[in-house]
This record gives sequence, structure tokens and C-alpha cells, in this order.
Amino acid sequence: MIATGTLSGPIRRTLLLRSFLLQASWNFEQMQGLGALFILSPLLRKLYQGEELQQACARHLSYFNTHPFVAPLILSGVAQLEANGAAAEEVDEFRQLLMAPCAAMGDAFFWGGVRPLAAVLAMFFALHDSLLAPVILLIIFNVPHLLVRVVGFSKGCDLGEEVVDFLARCRLPDLAIHLKQGTLILLGILCAELTYSTMNVARLPWNWGWVVVPVVFFLGWLARQRLSPLLLALLLVAVILALPGSY
Repeated sequence: MIATGTLSGPIRRTLLLRSFLLQASWNFEQMQGLGALFILSPLLRKLYQGEELQQACARHLSYFNTHPFVAPLILSGVAQLEANGAAAEEVDEFRQLLMAPCAAMGDAFFWGGVRPLAAVLAMFFALHDSLLAPVILLIIFNVPHLLVRVVGFSKGCDLGEEVVDFLARCRLPDLAIHLKQGTLILLGILCAELTYSTMNVARLPWNWGWVVVPVVFFLGWLARQRLSPLLLALLLVAVILALPGSY
């Protein structure tokens, strides 16, 4: 080892930019391990030389798999530990302990919360023939994930292993639940608007809208019976197209 200390501005920027390429090379043995080494390699070359560099690269060329948007938080913490001269066992333990929790939180927050919310909000604009629909989808989805990437990376560099406390304070699982609840409310509003529009096109009286209520409960019951969501969606589309004046 030839130097230790706080990560400098240039090396931080290099690691952050490389973190966007975490999954550029991926395999079933080490999962994102090669990408993690690619991110950390500029720092490792500054900290180690010769045989020590080979050993450090071999340590980081190991199994690594977590949510790609939360990965910068883990890897920046690893980088800070390396820069501070932490023992190899301590660095590996930190990485191993955070992988699974960050994967679970990231999946719930982004795939289960942010992505469906972005899709539903975009559908509102698409329903009114607005060209802003794809723009809304990209903004609502990309702003949170870019924010988590950049802020998580910065906190990992500043806090090192103490970034675990910061992650706990973020309460991503609770935020994911709130996002899912909001998405369900928006879906209800969207379904009501679609029903109203279809009834207007079909020239049906407004009280016929109550017919949709048992249909919704029936579809919900079918979903609880583990019927394919794709099949349910196709069934719903077929029913809508069968209505008079729906096309």
C-alpha cells in the first residue's frame, strides 16, 4: 500500500462515472463482480502496487450482486475503507453484509414503487393524447434513481462503514409502501376516468358505471387466485373492446 486518506475530488468523480457501468460486464459466477472491480480499479491502482495490487484486484473480483441503483453507496463505502487502510477482512465483510439488504430495498423501492408510479402518471397524459407522456415517464423514474445514485455515492465516500446508519434513516421500505399506496389510488382514478370516457362514447347513462364495481372485485379475486396478470389484462381489454362504440 502506498497511500491512505480521504478520497479526493478527481477520484470521486471517476468512481461515480464508472458506477453507471456496473452491469456492462456481467456473468453468472460473480454476477456484478467484474463491474465492481472496474469501478474500484482507479482507486486500487493509486493505493497499491505490484503484487499488492494483484491481490487487491483478486479480492474485489469476487461475487457481488445488489440493486444497481444502490450499488454506488456500497462501493463508495468500500472505496473509503480501502483508502483508510482497513483490513481486507473488514472491507469484504462490509460489502457482503450490505449486498442483500440493499438489493431487497432497491427492488421494493424502484421496481415495486417508483416504476409503477411513473407508468401510471404517464398513462394519465397518454389518455389525454399528450406527447408529454413519455417525458413524464422518464422524469419520474430517472430523477429518483439518479438522486439515489449520486447522494448514496457521496455519503459512502464521506461516511465509510457508517453509511449503514444513513441507509437506515432513509427508510426506503416505508417509502416504497407509500409509493405503492399512491399508485393504487391513481390507478383507481384512472380506471374511473376510463370507464366514464367509455360510457360517454357508448352513450350509456352514468349509473351504468356501477356495473364496473363488481367487475373490479372479480378481477381482484382472480388475481388472488394467482391467475396470470397478463391474462387478466387481456381479458379486461377484450371486455372493453366488446362494448358498443368503444372503437
